[in-house]
Amino acid sequence: MGDKDKLILDEPVEEGVRTYSKKHGKKHKGYLQLPWYFAGGIVLFWGLLFIAVVKPLFYRLPEPLTVEDASKGVFIAERAQANLYDFEAIGTKVVGSDGNEHKTVQFLLKELNLIKDNIQEDLFDMEIDLQHAYGAYVKWNLVNMYQGIQNVVVKLTPKASTSENYILVNSHFDSQPTSPSTGDDGHMVVSILEVLRVISSSRVPFEHPIIFLINGSEENSLQASHGFIAYHKWAKNCKVVINLDAAGSGGRELMFQSGPNYPWLVKIYKEGAKHYFSTTMAEEIFQTGLVPSYTDFDIFVEYGNLIGLDIGQCINGFVYHTKYDRIDVIPRAALQNTGDNLLGLVRTLSNATELRDISANPTGNTIFFDVLGLYLISYSADVGVKLNYAVAAATIVLIYLSVLRIAEKSNVDSEQIQGNFILVLVVQIIAFVLALALPLLVAYGLDKYGFSLSYFATPSLLVGLYVCPSLLGLTLPSYIYLKLKNTVSFAQQVQLILHGHAAVVAILCIAINYYGLRTTYVITWTLVFYVIPLAFNLITTLHDRGYSWTGILKVIQVAPFMYNSYLFYCFIVILTPMMGRFGVDTNPDLIIGALTALGAILSMGFLILLVNMSRRSGLVLFGLLAVAAASVYIASSTDIGFPYRPKTNVQRVPYLQVRRVFYEYDGTVSKDESGYLFNFQDRRGVTPLLESNVDLTGLVNMTSDCAKYMMCGMPLYDHRWVEAMEYTMWLPRKNPVWTPAEPILTLLNKTVQAEGNTVRFEFELQSPDHTSIFIQPNEDVTVSSWSFLAEYLTTNSPPYHIYYSFGIDDTPLRFYIELKKSNRDFTVPLFQLGVSAQYMHVDGDEESIILANSIPDYAVSIQWPAMYKKYIF
Repeated sequence: MGDKDKLILDEPVEEGVRTYSKKHGKKHKGYLQLPWYFAGGIVLFWGLLFIAVVKPLFYRLPEPLTVEDASKGVFIAERAQANLYDFEAIGTKVVGSDGNEHKTVQFLLKELNLIKDNIQEDLFDMEIDLQHAYGAYVKWNLVNMYQGIQNVVVKLTPKASTSENYILVNSHFDSQPTSPSTGDDGHMVVSILEVLRVISSSRVPFEHPIIFLINGSEENSLQASHGFIAYHKWAKNCKVVINLDAAGSGGRELMFQSGPNYPWLVKIYKEGAKHYFSTTMAEEIFQTGLVPSYTDFDIFVEYGNLIGLDIGQCINGFVYHTKYDRIDVIPRAALQNTGDNLLGLVRTLSNATELRDISANPTGNTIFFDVLGLYLISYSADVGVKLNYAVAAATIVLIYLSVLRIAEKSNVDSEQIQGNFILVLVVQIIAFVLALALPLLVAYGLDKYGFSLSYFATPSLLVGLYVCPSLLGLTLPSYIYLKLKNTVSFAQQVQLILHGHAAVVAILCIAINYYGLRTTYVITWTLVFYVIPLAFNLITTLHDRGYSWTGILKVIQVAPFMYNSYLFYCFIVILTPMMGRFGVDTNPDLIIGALTALGAILSMGFLILLVNMSRRSGLVLFGLLAVAAASVYIASSTDIGFPYRPKTNVQRVPYLQVRRVFYEYDGTVSKDESGYLFNFQDRRGVTPLLESNVDLTGLVNMTSDCAKYMMCGMPLYDHRWVEAMEYTMWLPRKNPVWTPAEPILTLLNKTVQAEGNTVRFEFELQSPDHTSIFIQPNEDVTVSSWSFLAEYLTTNSPPYHIYYSFGIDDTPLRFYIELKKSNRDFTVPLFQLGVSAQYMHVDGDEESIILANSIPDYAVSIQWPAMYKKYIF
């Protein structure tokens, strides 16, 4: 200690001694505060721990195996990658296209027959079936109708098997327009091929037959999975599904749904997977609808009553559904990771005794989570509820005992100390609120001034924008409180501050547990690692010896810091790209800001409060404020804060090249106009394009048209476009948009029923492979029956939406509509019928191509010609 730092003590430094600062001449009761660099060292140490240990574990992938390892009966990433190159070379695979219905199907059948040529014929039977599916179902408030959708299905059966219960392994081979679908879902397709190759060519036995389904229409409203589970000959025997999908490319795959209500499936995952990546928190977030994605798993559960595991690629979602979803962003090691897990899961599940009688197994929800990818912890939700309450109660009890001990050792009345602690508790409640509110305030401010998504391409900005304000809010109230006169030593005051934070977290744990969220486990285990050192310190004398109690606390806090930072970093990595397709009506910064703040509170909540032990703790607060201010400046005033980058972090710009024609009741045309219908996907909307001087002169919102016309009078593509229709924008053009054909609706017959008040219209529709039919009866007319699903009429109100698509079979659609009208006057207009035809396999005319080429390279246009015809009958 230098001369300027010396303190003159009027007693030896022991418990409760009085000290005073020579500089300030101010007496206070307590221990010496630590040197100024201690506070900064705390922040630096934990930051380096995250960078050096947590992030590498998050991105860790196994060593990929080559054909030289084939004799070991393991997944060979080299072979899977070779298949993936061929898969990508086919190009886009939109339902109804040559790429999807012919080239990809031929590729799959060729590979499957090569595999069949090398199976262990004395052990297994392998059957290959090409299904053409026809059907319909209700989802997203519309009828999903499909015709000639193709599924490639393989059944692998042990010759000695008598089991009638099959496991289903599913992925899909179709794509979104413009995307070669290498990651979504080619990665999973080739993984299935390789797993089938390994299992069928090895002599490892299994009990239950395995169905490998590679379906041809997932991107098209999940139609192919419904076609299989509702109509395929093997579907009725399928009991458990492993569903494989993607919302990213090139990393570890996340198991984000299990069951529902069968905990033994998590046990299967624990036994079968080699590289764990899973959490209950992901399951609950996905099931809230926060994630703008759907999977076939929902179809299998809803329409097939299956149980199982839902697994998906989730890292680097920036390339998802874009032309950049290519093999160059998928390392071979990522294929090895998926393959190791899938092979282990299929082998474990196909030998599971639980599959012999599923109804005999215990039911209920499960809490599960991986620890840095190294280990998987799981226990039942019932156990979790009890554990949550027990840990919260233990926290409160131990805090109470600690408060009594502090009173005893300080020779202060216990009631006075308890009163002090109540004040501390209020301070920490304020701190917790500030820790959440300050990041949200930053998020609101950035969005208000047009700077949302500034972290989209620069995730390190999240530290300054949201982590620093959160830590500042968490620390500032206690910093102010500790400046006040107190009756106990400074070390004990700091201890009470940490107790106050623990009490707030315990109360939060009780509340969330009561609400029924299984994600409460995150708070519970955070408290566990505060309770352990607190109990140890109370049992020993460390509790009463100055700052000695902080030693074991800091050591034990390594565990919750690493886990919580790993967990919340995981969700930031997954959800940040999704914010680029979350719509213009939601401020995504509030979601990311809240998530980041919670991660900071749970990871650093107990640790950041220790900076108060330093004589210069205010410097840390000033540093947090300075970093936050600098980050806001960078986000709002420099190119670093611009969200988009070419290829790696693109803005999605979906739009339709539209020609719309309105026919009146007498057949005359009242409107025939063309333009572009934009459906911007993120909060910044059209602003970046305008700032990049893209010529969008005349662009208007659709508010008036949506109020005036059925479905805004536009060829809305699917349910997502319908949900966002009021936020779409219209750019008119003078020249008619070219389409390779026009939808042709023919009225075949109009029959007035002899009895009753019903009229029947029969139609034939010749249209492209993606078409929607909109039906709006007049106010005094009701639709009593039709050739589509009858159940839809009882559960939905007009306008009715039928989403129709076909794969290999382009036969024109025939349908009828029966309407009721009480006065039986059927000579007047009764209903409107709109036909929304999507021509997704062509680029468009020259004028449209010029517009597409004017889109900056930081954005990707996803567009095609579409035609809308509205009729009145």
